[in-house]
Amino acid sequence: MIEERYELALDRIRLMQTEDTVGEPYRDYFKKMAEFVLMLDELRTELLDGRYQKLELDELRKWNRRLYQDVLPGQYEKSYANPDYACKMLGKESGQILGMLYAELRGAVVYVFEGKTEYLAILYELLIEVYNQFEEEPDPKAVRDTFYWYASDYCDVFLADRIREQVLPEESFATDLIMNSDLTDLRYLYQFGEYINENEWKTAEHLNSLPEETIRKMADVYTEGYRIGFVNTGKDLSKKSVVNIRYILGFERVVKKAIENFEKMGLKPVIYRAAVSVLTKRQHIKIGYYGAVANKQYEYDHKDDQALFMDKKYLERKLEVMQTTYEHHKKEAAGFAGPACIDMFGEEPFEPEAKETVAKLSKSQEEMILQYDSRQSQMVNQYIKGEERSFTIIAYPVPEIGEKYEEIFDEIIRINTLDAKLYEKVQQTLIDALDQGEYVHILGTNGNRTDLNVQLHPLNDPKKETIFENCVADVNIPVGEVFTSPVLEGTNGVLHVSKVYLNELQYRDLEITFSNGMVSEYNCANFERELENKAYIHDNVLYKHPTLPLGEFAIGTNTTAYVTAKKYGIEDKMPILIAEKMGPHFAVGDTCYSWCEDIKVYNPNGKEIIARDNSVSIRRKEDVSKAYFHCHTDITIPYEELGKIEVNKKDGGHILLLEHGRFVLPGTEILNEPLKNIDK
Repeated sequence: MIEERYELALDRIRLMQTEDTVGEPYRDYFKKMAEFVLMLDELRTELLDGRYQKLELDELRKWNRRLYQDVLPGQYEKSYANPDYACKMLGKESGQILGMLYAELRGAVVYVFEGKTEYLAILYELLIEVYNQFEEEPDPKAVRDTFYWYASDYCDVFLADRIREQVLPEESFATDLIMNSDLTDLRYLYQFGEYINENEWKTAEHLNSLPEETIRKMADVYTEGYRIGFVNTGKDLSKKSVVNIRYILGFERVVKKAIENFEKMGLKPVIYRAAVSVLTKRQHIKIGYYGAVANKQYEYDHKDDQALFMDKKYLERKLEVMQTTYEHHKKEAAGFAGPACIDMFGEEPFEPEAKETVAKLSKSQEEMILQYDSRQSQMVNQYIKGEERSFTIIAYPVPEIGEKYEEIFDEIIRINTLDAKLYEKVQQTLIDALDQGEYVHILGTNGNRTDLNVQLHPLNDPKKETIFENCVADVNIPVGEVFTSPVLEGTNGVLHVSKVYLNELQYRDLEITFSNGMVSEYNCANFERELENKAYIHDNVLYKHPTLPLGEFAIGTNTTAYVTAKKYGIEDKMPILIAEKMGPHFAVGDTCYSWCEDIKVYNPNGKEIIARDNSVSIRRKEDVSKAYFHCHTDITIPYEELGKIEVNKKDGGHILLLEHGRFVLPGTEILNEPLKNIDK
């Protein structure tokens, strides 16, 4: 039945190439869509009969470029996937809707590789239905309605399958490829269906050049950090059966070894692809495995496409499908242990272009999405309890980082395996001083305008309680920070950083003002117009919330990572995972303890960390929908922009921790040793 639907749709799309029943200016659009679909059918035929899998490397590269060429920089300017071009050629209303259809249809590339014939049939039928409407008098409203019903009707296919992929190890497309491929033959990279560029290719090539012992060491640090995360938070890993591995293609040799390590812990892998459909994506953010991003501007342009059809009824439909699917798979969901992530860094920082032609959420739609996110998080927590799950995350550079890639890679391996015990002792010295404080004063220098007071939780019993967590290398690798959930009331001032890279987007002169711990003002210098700068932060740091709390204050202690970044000139390319260890950092959004504040957590010295809540998260006791924001974005001040960090005591005394980017508290001077190379 599915195959018959597919063939019928394909036959109809073939006719689009030859008939002229759609008038200009739309005819060229539909002919290009038909051409794209027929190319995918050619690929599908080669995959089904095994020819594709036997192709030589050059032929696989040609296929890969052919599949993604229309959105690559250079060709994107005249692609209907580009809202500017689509709106120019087709008019703004039709251009936006047909551009969204174009982006949705591009998801068919990976569906072909995964053998999802039903998905292909659904997408092709959608294209035909829209085409038929344009054979008559084009009516953008009717087309929008068509897309709406496509999204609503097929939620129980796309969204339900997405949830199953996240909890069922049987959904094993990527796992099978990793475990059954000859990873020394790099043709395997082209079997995933993702765009492959030099980063993925050279990463895999470099890993193949490393001895087995090094690969094992990298996998062990990653999987052991995951295990220790459960131990340190008193969570029972033996109750869990599934671990979600997230990574970027090229790292399969380490992932394969990690799968073997996890299996010894009783965990099977779920490795799902980053979503490609507007029904399942979260803006432009990649959650899952993926290859190269063919064009980040294309992804950014389509991040809010759902604005063209989304309403409250549609979101209710999604929640209904989620509830049904989780309920059906509640046993498997309860066995989900959490994500284990391998991040990559080193690409050129991306600053998006702000376009007037892209779809934008209305105020009412933004409010709907915030309510949806809240209810969705509550539902997920019902089936995958926050107090029972954990995570780990580690990062490595990609070849694009520069000529000294291999040298930098080796340095990052060293940083990821630093002596945790040494840091634990020094960090405890910092915590002992911080625990005496009423608030901490952070002051910038060298053009940094930071001037911020962070209020601390009071201690009832200093012998048994502490405010800061002593963070060594478990869930957040590498080692090197102490952190707390600040008291919001009394936390006031300005946070400023000259340049920072957050969630793959670059910000220049980012400045955020806090009033009683809540964001009250913000700006940056990415765009000429202040309105665009504020919208950029509102969308991508505040995630469309009118305000966010200061959920975390931390002091990074990994001066070795800092020196490495300075040595190779890669400060702006360091991922937040490592950058947050390279100076004080501040997270806007939820605390580090969200959804598990009631679990008692202890430092290695046995003291309980009591600063797990703030006046926002505690609202969960009355109304959980008002307690969480479902985001947490770390912003780091580099040491060279740091004037001082000072603990202010209730009796009026002061304890200086850092001054002019150097640790000055007695017992922490060893952290300055790596910095001596910079001083020279």
